[in-house]
Amino acid sequence: MKKRTGKWWGMGLLSSALVMSVFTGVGAASNDSFNEFETERVLIQSDSDVRTGYFAGPLEVRHDFGEDGFTLDVNSDQLDQLKSDPNVKVTVLQKLKIAEYIEEDQASEPEFSPAAVVPWGIKAIYKNQSLSSTTGGADVRVAVLDTGVYTQHPDLTANAEQCNDFTQASSPVVTGACNDAHGHGTHVAGTVLANGGGGAGIYGVAPDAKLWAYKVLDDSGSGYEDDIAYAIRYAADQSAQLGVKTIVSMSLGSSGKSTLMESAITYANQKGVLVVAAAGNSGPTVNSIGYPGALVNTVAVAALENVQQNGTYRVADFSSRGKSGQAGDYMIQERDVEVSAPGRAIQSTWNNGGYNSISGTSMATPHISGLAAKIWASNPSWSYQNVRVELQKRAKGNDIKGGSNAALGDDIASGFGFPTVQPGDQ
Repeated sequence: MKKRTGKWWGMGLLSSALVMSVFTGVGAASNDSFNEFETERVLIQSDSDVRTGYFAGPLEVRHDFGEDGFTLDVNSDQLDQLKSDPNVKVTVLQKLKIAEYIEEDQASEPEFSPAAVVPWGIKAIYKNQSLSSTTGGADVRVAVLDTGVYTQHPDLTANAEQCNDFTQASSPVVTGACNDAHGHGTHVAGTVLANGGGGAGIYGVAPDAKLWAYKVLDDSGSGYEDDIAYAIRYAADQSAQLGVKTIVSMSLGSSGKSTLMESAITYANQKGVLVVAAAGNSGPTVNSIGYPGALVNTVAVAALENVQQNGTYRVADFSSRGKSGQAGDYMIQERDVEVSAPGRAIQSTWNNGGYNSISGTSMATPHISGLAAKIWASNPSWSYQNVRVELQKRAKGNDIKGGSNAALGDDIASGFGFPTVQPGDQ
């Protein structure tokens, strides 16, 4: 029997030198070693109750998704028994590993000192190379679903409003805990809303927004799709209960489509939540957009680098590309890039209280999440659909023509283009 344990990967690259690419897709043989003493995370759909009376003892449900079924951890014997029952549909949640591009001699860029408190990506999205600080995003919540966040970072602590862990075996959600032993989530959060740390740190796109730090990935940067889906629904419910405008920002993904994730994002949309996700780091291969970014109801973000080509910023080679037949229509179909933003050599907050520079569509995504927060704060009567249309409109006005597969207008590399801050944004 083969082990496939349903994990998803973060989309941050560990360096800007693209030397080696490692990715294990759904069902890859290299990822299928099985240990009979370990457990599988499975989705159960059945008219009969397999939780009690089915085995010698009751099974503890991880998440109950109603009509979509429920998830639990089973051992190999339990899995065999469930699969043998024709009245029970069992889906083993697939395991995927992080897509890495690793420099030969080091795993990450050296830590930097934020002498210039506004990173290049923030200056680019503000269209102001002399920018010394940022503003905006008031009354908007950004739920960063990632490896957690070091919420005591001087540039983030004033923004942190929620801190929850969805990865613990003891409980589906542990409130008041979101420890980030990896660093990825802290970096992403900083790009969204770092507030300058009293003038000694760096600034994100929307420093007046509030942070919901949701740890859905473990310390190695991977997590179960049901935990992520549950966190999306949790954020949507919180948004509705508190009556606040909310953006879910996910710098994570998978090559395989998940019904649990798709259903959760639809649920979030129905609650008025905008969902933004990374396009993936499998470029420049065509048709390589990862999920959930590939879903039609998610804004997929590609990565730009600080290089000018054909008069615009250039799409990074590592950034995933969309489907060839879907260029030029200014429509969002499945596996489309929607917009692009800075994602190469991005400086931001780190989990040691300092700063770091890393690359990936993980780093591009929070630029768009922050911009969406600024737009929504400026237009509080708008729906999430209005905000999404505005992102698309601004992207059309700032076309990207640099990089493999980039072209005039809507293309499979940069999507509609690079949306930016405009006068009047709050």
